[in-house]
Amino acid sequence: MSATEQRDELDVALERLREELRELESVVVAFSGGADSAFLAYVAHQTLGRDRCTVVTAVSPSLAASERNDCSELAAEWSLSWVEVETSELESLDYQRNDADRCFHCKTALMDVIEPIAADHGAVAILGVNLDDLDDHRPGQRAASERGAQFPLVYSGFTKQMVRDASKKLGLRTWDKPAAACLSSRVPYGMAVTVSVLSRVERAEAALHALGFRELRVRHYDDTARIEVPLAAIDELIARRAEVVEAVTACGYRYVTLDLEGLRSGNLNAALNS
Repeated sequence: MSATEQRDELDVALERLREELRELESVVVAFSGGADSAFLAYVAHQTLGRDRCTVVTAVSPSLAASERNDCSELAAEWSLSWVEVETSELESLDYQRNDADRCFHCKTALMDVIEPIAADHGAVAILGVNLDDLDDHRPGQRAASERGAQFPLVYSGFTKQMVRDASKKLGLRTWDKPAAACLSSRVPYGMAVTVSVLSRVERAEAALHALGFRELRVRHYDDTARIEVPLAAIDELIARRAEVVEAVTACGYRYVTLDLEGLRSGNLNAALNS
């Protein structure tokens, strides 16, 4: 596809998205600060205005403090009508047990707090789910859909790459923001999710970010941390092995390992098919 054709495809998809939003009339956007939800929040705000677009960030131990801060900064930069609400998924035994439906319970907790806001505004809850998300194991989408949430990016034909391309076209600084799923996604299925575990993961990832590694995951295996970085960053991480080990062990891990396959978003889902 030529550059001109790509631009035309983005323009068509953007107009479809704006039309989808206009048909919804008033929306409440679930806003985690990631590339998808940020793009959706921005376009919804630009299309519908502050009075008909409320942006909601769900706050819990599964949301890294850095992501929460970025939500606040983006809301200020874009003049969004933004609110924070606390969710209680960590109080659910179903969520804590961390089986294959953990995300279902998480999105249930999210909808529990978003639905009243949407009702107060006569609005529809919308999530930044894109076409590529439909190919992965994401029971949270089912939970949100069953509660009436809509996925405008899907309906208007956006893939992950199209979201990033359109974000760049619109001048959004989130266009190349690394994916940052909730901290619970670092914990293998079957291992309990607790506040202390999430805190350890968050601190370890923050320590590695401070060393300059922009895109990474720290997978939690009790006293072992399994680090994932893009393949292009593996040599640097090995070269700085002493710094990396010191940073991660300071967060409570005894062993620090490197995944030689590199960073793969959602790779813990592979265990569901084994």
